[in-house]
Amino acid sequence: MTAAQADLPTDLQANSLGMPEGLRLDTPDVADGAAIWRIARDSKVLDLNSSYSYLLWCRDFAATSVVARDADGEPVGFITGYVRPDAPHTLVVWQAAVDHAHRGRGLAGALLDGLTARVVAERGLTALETTITPGNTASERLFTSYAKRHGAGVERTVLFDAALFPGDDGGHEPEVLYAIGPLAP
Repeated sequence: MTAAQADLPTDLQANSLGMPEGLRLDTPDVADGAAIWRIARDSKVLDLNSSYSYLLWCRDFAATSVVARDADGEPVGFITGYVRPDAPHTLVVWQAAVDHAHRGRGLAGALLDGLTARVVAERGLTALETTITPGNTASERLFTSYAKRHGAGVERTVLFDAALFPGDDGGHEPEVLYAIGPLAP
């Protein structure tokens, strides 16, 4: 067991959150940045950030992010998140993606459950936010089913209208904020 795994609550160490067989949750580290970047790139859905940003994310926001590792310890899925500075009980999920070979097994939901269980325990999290572009049905299902499993409400509002994105962004769709809560400790 790695030091990062030892920091996870016992229920995460035991994979009792519906993790597919052969996979385990872990805290990302800088060495995972390249693999996370590749998973994001290969998703063909996420806005791809620079590879450098994923390295920084794994360094600076590891405590509010999670990876799924296969039997060889390689990342096969991830969620990156951060706690909002002006709302310290709100976790913002930045990106979530699963390697193509591991999709359809409930891994994204297990990642989200594991991450929020850890952040609730460590930081008193009471709300979750994410943004989803219209038509991203996989993300819509992931977050609405999460809210249902946890008995939380979901409020949807446009956070960033399409007109706010630069013209050279290829016509970015609006980002709809999904505010989920309250989450029980």
